[in-house]
Amino acid sequence: MVEIRIHGRGGQGGVTLAKLIATARFLTGHSVQAFGLYAAERSGAPIQAFCRFSPEAITDRNLIYEPDHVVILDPTLVGPGVTRGLKPGGWILVNTELPAEAVAEQFPHNRVAVVDATAIALENRLGTRSVPIVNTALAGAVARILEIPLDDVLAGMEHLGFGGGNVTAARSAFQAVAIRDAISPDAEPESARPGPAGRGASFLEGAGGERPAIQTGSWATSQPKRQQYVPPCNHICPAGNDVQGFLHALARDEVDEALGILLRTTPFPSVCGRVCPAPCMQQCNRSELDEAVNVRQLERLAGDVGRVVLERPEARSQRVAVVGSGPGGLSAGYHLARFGYGVTVYEGAPEVGGLLRTGIPDFRLPGKVLDREIERITDLGVQVVTDHRVDRRGLMELARAYDAVLVATGLQQLRDLRLGVGGSDMALQGIDFLDQVKHDQARLDGETVVVVGGGNTAMDAARSALRVGASEVRVVYRRTRHEMPAIAEEIEEALEEGVILHELVQPVSLQAEAQADGDTGSHGLQCIRMRLGEPDASGRRRPVEVEGSDFSLPCTRIILALGQSPDLSVFPEGAEVREGGDLLGLLEHPVFAVGDLATNDGTVAGAIGSGRRAALHIHQTFTGEVVETGDQARVRSDVDLWNDEVIRADALRMHLFERSPGQEGSSLDPRERLDGFREIHTGLPDTSEARRCLSCGVCNECDICVTYCPEGVLKRVGHQLVFDYAYCKGCGICVTECPRNVVFMSHL
Repeated sequence: MVEIRIHGRGGQGGVTLAKLIATARFLTGHSVQAFGLYAAERSGAPIQAFCRFSPEAITDRNLIYEPDHVVILDPTLVGPGVTRGLKPGGWILVNTELPAEAVAEQFPHNRVAVVDATAIALENRLGTRSVPIVNTALAGAVARILEIPLDDVLAGMEHLGFGGGNVTAARSAFQAVAIRDAISPDAEPESARPGPAGRGASFLEGAGGERPAIQTGSWATSQPKRQQYVPPCNHICPAGNDVQGFLHALARDEVDEALGILLRTTPFPSVCGRVCPAPCMQQCNRSELDEAVNVRQLERLAGDVGRVVLERPEARSQRVAVVGSGPGGLSAGYHLARFGYGVTVYEGAPEVGGLLRTGIPDFRLPGKVLDREIERITDLGVQVVTDHRVDRRGLMELARAYDAVLVATGLQQLRDLRLGVGGSDMALQGIDFLDQVKHDQARLDGETVVVVGGGNTAMDAARSALRVGASEVRVVYRRTRHEMPAIAEEIEEALEEGVILHELVQPVSLQAEAQADGDTGSHGLQCIRMRLGEPDASGRRRPVEVEGSDFSLPCTRIILALGQSPDLSVFPEGAEVREGGDLLGLLEHPVFAVGDLATNDGTVAGAIGSGRRAALHIHQTFTGEVVETGDQARVRSDVDLWNDEVIRADALRMHLFERSPGQEGSSLDPRERLDGFREIHTGLPDTSEARRCLSCGVCNECDICVTYCPEGVLKRVGHQLVFDYAYCKGCGICVTECPRNVVFMSHL
């Protein structure tokens, strides 16, 4: 008598496989048995099936405890449980894509055969991709290893009504089965095999298995685990802020904690909450559902409302000089001070803050806000020396006096246009004009002004010109509004206030226009219209002149806002420092460029991030210690997989989120704005906007997985999610219900 035990899962056709083998033997005159033992009736549940055949009449009706051969339909079931009691020398047939040698290593005292019945079933469209029916393919493989004529098996299939792809599958498996027939000479036969009764065997043990590790049965082929992706807002933030982290704190109304998270990476949350172009909002996955989360205004709220007192650390011996008190230099000084280093910042202007102080109007960034955040830096012990310009010779002196020097002088080379006769008398640089406005030194009463450029400086200058009396302000830009680098909201606000935008226009020259009385005080800015051609090195489409499209814009004042470039004259090349051919000396300590001088990024957030990275680099140079902050400082210990991939909207389960409109916060009416330089935005009234954050790829403790777990094996313990794997059946419902793709299934 030949006894075969079959191990599979519901839906794969294990019981039918037993019937196919039995029918093939029955048609040749054998006595046969075929029956199944189900652990459950639903698809995927582990099942066992049994087949006996013999030339003599079979009287044994028991389960098969000591099979001659074992067939395993699902490779996740391979293990000592399914081979318990198998007779030495018997066949183990496994449905797997692995080679026979790899499987045979686990079973040295048995003959092993393998066939990729799943691939054969899918090729013949038997079942579905998630649950392929592999019984007819494995029937062909059984015929091969037991030396049953294939025609007998095909006759049995025909008798049971199987045809078409089933026949092809059986033939393919008969040919494709791979065999490891040799048995290891060192293998010892199993000494203990359970009998049918009287040994205290459990129900599952009596079925030929052993007590499973999972208390509710051998369900699981995989188990849930937790992973964390990189949210797109964290990835794109130039300052390196943990955006998801501080929004999560605000969503719980923990404003102080949110500010503390921000202060790990930036000393300027209130500043960036007003002037940052917010690439995090442009990358926000929520925009695929309704509107991006208003991260900028939420950062402002945390900075304005939160209260965090930073303690001075123990002082270190090294001292660092910082040249320039813009966002890059002050950020570097802030982080170095938090490490305990003595920091002195040298500023050439009378006031601290660089372009934050002189280049951004009060209606966007009030001076008192900047003062408050600079005070946070100086409270850490950072010393500031104003009215102290540093040239190359002065840099040499600092390099001798300090252990390191950071040069953060920003973008000081202003770009110009050659507009012809009279251009120099009536043309102002945008940065200079904004500085004059800050110090109440600019009036443009009744003037017609043309601003050239498309960045934030151009928008600030145009809006400021209206506030200091200009009767008309036009902005000309050689590309379209879509390509303008200025913050989109600021462009919109400028238009609301009455600024006129001329797109695809390039200034060419400035011509004096004679009046009837001979006065030449008025001028015409000669321009030419442009069209967009092929993309240039920046990726934007290159503006191309339209022939014969010249025209003139009357004006009495031109403000140039064409961008800036770094001034490298103070920065030495190499260890030798020369000036006019004379050797000034050798640098004794490291000198680093930071902020816009190093990156040419041109944004406050970019300079903040550069300053922080420079501080971390100097700290590592001094101590050898590598410190991570912000999103890189992963502090949660209950995550099984840190996935460095940026998670996008298509990886989230958007249908599980409710739509909710974003909040903008209140602003002054456009008619009120022009009456002085009052701040036009008043901010968000509360933290409710933070609750719109999808927390992409990061667990926000919503506990939806806990709620939907049918076995109750998930629970929240503090901030950790605990899986009770002893009772988890691996159904995967927690995965399908996790909106953020945090829970995933890992194969056992």
